[in-house]
Amino acid sequence: MSLFDASFFKRLGFYLIGLSIGIVFLAFFFKKKTEATGVSFCYFPNCRTLKDLRSKPISYSDEIQALLANKQLDTIMITNFFQNGDVDFGRSDTESKPCKTYFIEELVNEKERVLQVKNCPTEVLVEKLL
Repeated sequence: MSLFDASFFKRLGFYLIGLSIGIVFLAFFFKKKTEATGVSFCYFPNCRTLKDLRSKPISYSDEIQALLANKQLDTIMITNFFQNGDVDFGRSDTESKPCKTYFIEELVNEKERVLQVKNCPTEVLVEKLL
């Protein structure tokens, strides 16, 4: 009697069939769950930072409020930075306490714009548009 007889391959086949059905079921279940609840899975630092910024109330510096009043900037553009921007961790100060400073870059009409924000424990302060 050898180690790899017919019963081993039969059990291996049943195991693989069950495993594949389970994986398909989980993929279908989690896809429906994330679509229904709007849950997203952020694993990379850029995604996690932007998600954290979106989860807090936003306040604006005097400079940003002046840009908003002059219609040079609007809240939709700021929201777009928090949705689609790229955090420049090289320029950002992620070690400061209590508020960390982030530089978020976004390409708008072939021109790169940078938004400087402070991420405090209870709010996000939008400081400058560079």
